[in-house]
Amino acid sequence: MISPERPLARHTNLMRLITFDAPGPPDVLHLAEAPQPVPSATEVLIKVAAAGVNRPDLQQRAGKYPPPPDASPILGLEVAGTIVAAGPDSGWHEGDVVCALTPGGGYAEYCVAPGVQCLPIPRGLSLEAAAGIPENYFTVWTNVFQVGKLTAGERFLVHGGASGIGTTAIQLAREFGARVFATAGSEAKRRACESLGAERAINYKEQDFVAEFPGMNLILDMVGAPYTPRNLDCLAPLGRLVQIAVQQGAQAAVNLAIIMHKRLTITGSTMRPRPVAEKGEIARELLEHVWPLLESGRVKVLIDRIFPLAEAAEAHRYLESGAHIGKIILKVAD
Repeated sequence: MISPERPLARHTNLMRLITFDAPGPPDVLHLAEAPQPVPSATEVLIKVAAAGVNRPDLQQRAGKYPPPPDASPILGLEVAGTIVAAGPDSGWHEGDVVCALTPGGGYAEYCVAPGVQCLPIPRGLSLEAAAGIPENYFTVWTNVFQVGKLTAGERFLVHGGASGIGTTAIQLAREFGARVFATAGSEAKRRACESLGAERAINYKEQDFVAEFPGMNLILDMVGAPYTPRNLDCLAPLGRLVQIAVQQGAQAAVNLAIIMHKRLTITGSTMRPRPVAEKGEIARELLEHVWPLLESGRVKVLIDRIFPLAEAAEAHRYLESGAHIGKIILKVAD
């Protein structure tokens, strides 16, 4: 859905996009055509070069994560490309090359995004790599550093360390002086976590993270219900658990006495429903604190595989398989 606020001159050209007619497995995804969206005064229209593929996309396709009422129904929460139309209050100009956290609409040749949710492409990065930044870096920055308040010297456990979120969290926590630990689902993923800066990573299928990683100050979890009581056991006094997904369930039974005795904090967030102004503030902090790390090469976007836009269904199947290490990207245009 396009914002009606002070729209610019309407585009009549059609664009290709990925859509689905009814929720279901990856095979429901298919190419279609629709009019290019129109940015409002505070938005930009991006000619998309590449888009990131993320787990919320899988949930939306399956009918479990409807977009907000004012968001595009098209899948895709992050893109990189060139601005072809800029609202007068967007802060950008036609021809600027950006990556953007989008409210939806990324699986298309053209996508609208709020100007404050756009960032310049870090020097030295390809458009494909830049498309893999926004969703993970916005999420990690707000949950690990703003909400989780991770500080240098603290012990930080990342579940799903080989995922896009995990590889981002490991690297940023390392750069800001934390002691990082991780869980992963295979030997290759375990080694990848350690190569990125985890002091130690374990295969959760073979070892118990509660026994291996006691005394954590902060835990970042995407698993949900079955991990919750074990995460509390894992935390040190005054420890924090930050929940950013519930892939294996949202209802958990916990021992409140443990929370009271250890004085623990349990919190979490989702990114998509947050106000645009809040996302803009996260973007400003990323530009100040994280962009120098990306441009220096100290922090990298790990791309596992790039699929053409027309193969979005295959990209979803691959993400669902759990075989990836890092990001999966859709290449939309040359």
